[in-house]
Parts: sequence; structure tokens; C-alpha cells
Amino acid sequence: MDRYPAPELKDLPEDIRLRVLEVQEKAGFVPNVFLALARRPPEWRAFFAYHDALMLKDSGLSKGDREMIVTTTSAANKCLYCVVAHGAILRIYEKKPLVADQVAVNYRKADITPRQRAMLDFAMKVCLKSDEIGEADFAALQAHGFNDEDAWDIAAITAFFGLSNRMASFSNMLPNPEFYAMGRSPKPKT
Repeated sequence: MDRYPAPELKDLPEDIRLRVLEVQEKAGFVPNVFLALARRPPEWRAFFAYHDALMLKDSGLSKGDREMIVTTTSAANKCLYCVVAHGAILRIYEKKPLVADQVAVNYRKADITPRQRAMLDFAMKVCLKSDEIGEADFAALQAHGFNDEDAWDIAAITAFFGLSNRMASFSNMLPNPEFYAMGRSPKPKT
């Protein structure tokens, strides 16, 4: 679908262009989300500010935990872009080439810890039935060492990526081919 063409890198505002170039330098390519959302610079800035606030801060959730939440809930929302892109990042952070596919298809049968399972149970309830969250859900998290701030982080990541999933899906944002191979086999030793 070409209804919403991505702007050219050269046409972006300076702050956005510099951030995209920084990501390209680190990743070796520009993830499609960076250009697709740049068609509306104020929204791009708000989106990535909230993304960074959730995904880059110190908290009781590891980077792998956060990506596991994104991959699992994005699969429930049927978002191809986010499952593939965040699944790639999850494989890298967890150093487990199978985990992203497992949690995307059925996290209950995935090779994850009981703590991660409790985290994903909570995330999926936020994703699919947030109106039913109650004290028992918080108690299940606390039994695995999560506190109320961790629960907030799980819910906020789930909710934020619910927005992201819907924007990526409606606009037909496709994953970059590079994402499919990332983290599937160990890097050669240099």
C-alpha cells in the first residue's frame, strides 16, 4: 500500500534525521518505522520520546523482558512489523534463537522462566482484557518478585505497543528484511 509514502531521509527535520542516522549506524539499516512515522514530525517526536521512556530506562524489567512483552502482545494484535522487528531484538537480548517464535505463537509453551510467564500472563490480560485486571493479577506478579512499578511498566509497554501495532498494521508497514535473520545464529567470533 502506497497511501502513506515514507519521506526521504534528506527531507526530514534535522533532529529526526540525526536520530535516524544514529540508528542506521548502530543497526546497519534504517528500520522502516523510523521513516514511516516521520511523515508527521511532532507525532514522531512524541512517539519516540515515550518509546525511549519505556524501553530504555532502568527498571525491574530487563531489556529482554520488555522485548518479550512487545513480541507476545504484538502477536496477539496480529502486527507483523512488531512481531518480526521486536522478535529479532528479543532473540539478541535473550541470546535464544527460538524464543521470539515461541512467545509469538504460544508463550505458555515457550522456553521461558516462570517469572517471564507471570509477566506475560499480566501483559496479555492488559492487552486483551484490561478491564478485568484485579488484585489477583497483581498478587501473581508479586509472587514472582515484581512490584507495582514493574506492573505499571508491563502495562505501559503493552498499551504503547498496542498503539504502535495498530499504526503499523493499518498503514501496511512491513518489516525490513534484515530483521528476519537477526539473532537466529550466533555471531562469528572475531
